[in-house]
Amino acid sequence: MLPVAKDTSWTVAGAKARLSEVIERAQSSPQTITKNGKPSVVVVSAEEWQRKTARKGTLAQFLLESPLRGADLDLERQRDEPRDLPL
Repeated sequence: MLPVAKDTSWTVAGAKARLSEVIERAQSSPQTITKNGKPSVVVVSAEEWQRKTARKGTLAQFLLESPLRGADLDLERQRDEPRDLPL
């Protein structure tokens, strides 16, 4: 579990009571909300979320750039019979 800085950590009750402040602070740094003393969720700005979730290329590019490309992997498929399912 990662340590959480005091000035960026909120209890659920504290976050509810001061939601506007949580949102305001999340514009500059992620805010962690704890539940039962353990980190539960992180609130980030919409800009940060977009940056973190933006696609960085296509699946084809990802596969072409893979360090496993050209590795001689033995990927044999199992030939098991299908299992019987009750009707």
